[in-house]
Amino acid sequence: MTFRQFAIYNVVRNKRTYAAYFLSSAFSVLVFFVYALFIFHPGVNEGVTKQIAVEGMKVAEYIIYVFSFLFILYSVSAFLKTRHREFGILMMHGMSRRQLNSLVFLENMLIGFSSMVVGIGFGIVFAKVFLMLGAHIMNFVDLPFYLSWKPLILTLVAFFVLFLVISTMTPLFIRSSKLIDLLKGTTKPRKEPKASVIVSLLTAAALVMAYYLSVTTTTNNIGQRLLMVVPLTIVTTYFLFSQLSIFVTRLLKRKQNFYLRSTNMITLSDLAYKMKDNARMFFLVSIVSTVAFCAIGSFAAMKSMDKQFAKEFPFAINYVSKPGDQAFHQHVQTIEQDLTAKHLSYKKVSLTTKVQDSGKTKIPVTLISVRDYNRFAQVLGFSPLEVKDDEAYVVPTSIDGAKELKKHPIRSTTLEPSGKALKIAGVANLVLYKYFDSNSLVVSDAVFNQLQSHVNKDNPYPTTPVTYVGYKVEDWKATDGIGAKLSKNIRAQFKKDPETSLPYKYTAAGEEYKLSEQMYSIMFFIALLIGAVFFIAAGSFLYFRLYADLERDQRHYHAITKIGLTNKELNKTVTIQLSLLFFVPILVAVIHSAFAFVALQSLFAVSIFSATLWVLLFFIAVQIIYFFLIRFLYLKHLKAGIV
Repeated sequence: MTFRQFAIYNVVRNKRTYAAYFLSSAFSVLVFFVYALFIFHPGVNEGVTKQIAVEGMKVAEYIIYVFSFLFILYSVSAFLKTRHREFGILMMHGMSRRQLNSLVFLENMLIGFSSMVVGIGFGIVFAKVFLMLGAHIMNFVDLPFYLSWKPLILTLVAFFVLFLVISTMTPLFIRSSKLIDLLKGTTKPRKEPKASVIVSLLTAAALVMAYYLSVTTTTNNIGQRLLMVVPLTIVTTYFLFSQLSIFVTRLLKRKQNFYLRSTNMITLSDLAYKMKDNARMFFLVSIVSTVAFCAIGSFAAMKSMDKQFAKEFPFAINYVSKPGDQAFHQHVQTIEQDLTAKHLSYKKVSLTTKVQDSGKTKIPVTLISVRDYNRFAQVLGFSPLEVKDDEAYVVPTSIDGAKELKKHPIRSTTLEPSGKALKIAGVANLVLYKYFDSNSLVVSDAVFNQLQSHVNKDNPYPTTPVTYVGYKVEDWKATDGIGAKLSKNIRAQFKKDPETSLPYKYTAAGEEYKLSEQMYSIMFFIALLIGAVFFIAAGSFLYFRLYADLERDQRHYHAITKIGLTNKELNKTVTIQLSLLFFVPILVAVIHSAFAFVALQSLFAVSIFSATLWVLLFFIAVQIIYFFLIRFLYLKHLKAGIV
């Protein structure tokens, strides 16, 4: 047998231990290759949203690559620690340190090359399927099959370098100079795990604090809270497993009634050791899973923003005519012709505004007569306003703006140059048009007729009186394409000179919704694949930890069966321990994610509970299926070693 054949035989012999690591590495290669397929596809480089998709996938490539490096590095170091005894025997039979390093290098390169072949091969075979699925999720027109050498070369070179660097680093993990340390391997006697009472209590308090900060997050402080909550949660999660879990286990062992019941003694006697040994793994699985859940859940929630959009755009078609708009009547006629051509029924309302300045802030204020406001409110089914001559109602420009005005109400204002003092009676229910240039006030008809518009010429971007036309369309999503020429002119002007605007504004809710939905769909697709890589890597950690302790567990349970442990009790004990191994870190990740979603809720005007709940339930269901599969295989191998 040659040296290379020996390396290949070692990999094949340890295939059960390496299986999850190999599949996880292959999946990372596959996802990297799929992103590259989209990046180099000519059909994805056309249009603004598609260019954003390409940039997003480039960022995803970096994330996958860095994560793969850290994941493979950690996995390799963990695998090599479990093989210390094997390496000691090889050295005792004459293998030199240099030969041992070469053996480990060859083994890792073999696994790495195999995962590259499987990942890229699977990606090439199913390239058309991935392109179709990706195009569907991202709301693109079906992408034709296109496969160039660029994604293939990029993936091959990137992961060859990755596996080469990690394989070169492997001698650092087996640099023990004493042969006796290698021969002892993982059979060294384990010390009784100890936990600090103070650290455990501080961990519990810090975790409660992190959750409290998440629950009390608002739109204004979400950035500041994230900087506080994320590091605090990461640190407390580590101590949750390394200290608090051991502390709780020791408390349970002191409760004699519970400890001596059924097989609890067998379960708890080894539980503290397992929690201590697996603390780092539990921590990694929890954090990685939390990131996966939050990324996918957030963008899944953003994909279903119909209700929020309907509130932000109560009028599906919005046209604002500024001074100098010579084509006003022509544009309105074009809009109505497009609506008729699409067989969309509509209700049309219009108003004319006036402008004055705020006496305090000198900021322009748009004025609307209560008669005009009530006509708009009637079309939408809102209650009409009654405004006195010394009063005004603030019209919010967004749902978030309405919330903020209600929390921090404006009591009064004085208009300039008229000097008209007004008490702010409240906030209007209607979000009229979110793209008005300034805050709006609803005033009485008498005050509106009395005041004259004042345009501050010193302002480089002055607010002017406008005529606003709104079209209420029931099937607002179908308004995509209405007034397409107007939208095209606005985009062309912005591209030509961003500082100069046309004498009109135009938005169609259907077009805005389509663009937003496509943006969120792109983010969701990117997050979905990254989340899948993270989740599968978490499963790989669990699988390895289980089979790394298989021989020790076989000896442990073999000894216990000699003193009367029945097959039923063995199944029960193993199931409880496996349940803790599989579900404790995932449960922690689910709880972390739930509180993260509570914090993210402050960014949305509508509930994201339903979408995020489905994401969490899906991952839990996958974990349950994975648990029963591994339980079946583990019990089978465990009992084979006991008999």
